Amino acid sequence: MANMPLNTELLDRAIIFAVQAHAGTERRGKGFPYIVHPMEAMAIVSTMTADQELLSAAALHDTVEDTDVTVEELRAQFGDRIAALVAQESDEMPEGVSEEESWRARKQAGIDRLASASRELKMITLGDKLSNMRAIARDYAEKGDELWNLFHSKDPKEHAWRYRSLAAALSELQDTAAYQEFVALIDQVFGK
Repeated sequence: MANMPLNTELLDRAIIFAVQAHAGTERRGKGFPYIVHPMEAMAIVSTMTADQELLSAAALHDTVEDTDVTVEELRAQFGDRIAALVAQESDEMPEGVSEEESWRARKQAGIDRLASASRELKMITLGDKLSNMRAIARDYAEKGDELWNLFHSKDPKEHAWRYRSLAAALSELQDTAAYQEFVALIDQVFGK
C-alpha cells in the first residue's frame, strides 16, 4: 500500500509568507538572514508534532513582533488558530517605554502567560527559545561575556533568570528531546 502524500499546502504558504515578511532582514548581529531562525524554530516544533497549523505558527511566530504584519492579516491568510498562537507568542511592547527599560517586565509577563498556556503554544515557544539558546551557546563559546552587549539587557544574570524561568514554564514538555536540549544548553551557558 502506497503512502498517502502529506498535505503541506498550509505550511508551504506559511513558509513563503514568513520568507517574504522577513525579506532583507538580518538576525541581530549574526550576519545571516533572519528567516533562518523561524525555520529552525519550525524544525524543532516538527520533532514534537506533525500538526501543520502548529508548524505554520512556528514559521510565522516572529512576523507580528518583528515585521509590519498584523494579527488580522495572519487571521485572514491562515485562520484563527494560527493567528491566535502567533499573537500569544509575541512580546507586547508598552507605549512610551524603551525596550531596555521594559525588558524585564515584558519577559516576566511572557513567562507568566506561558506558565498557563496550552501545550500547543508551549511547543511553539520551545521551538523559538531553543533556537535562541542554540545561538546563545554558540556565540557564548566564541565571544564569552562580550556576547551580552548585543542584547537590550546586558546582564548575564538577567538572561539566566529568564531562560531558567522559561524552562520552568515549559516543563510540561520535559519528556521531549527539544526540552532536554534546552535545559542542557541553559546549564552549559549559565552553569548548573
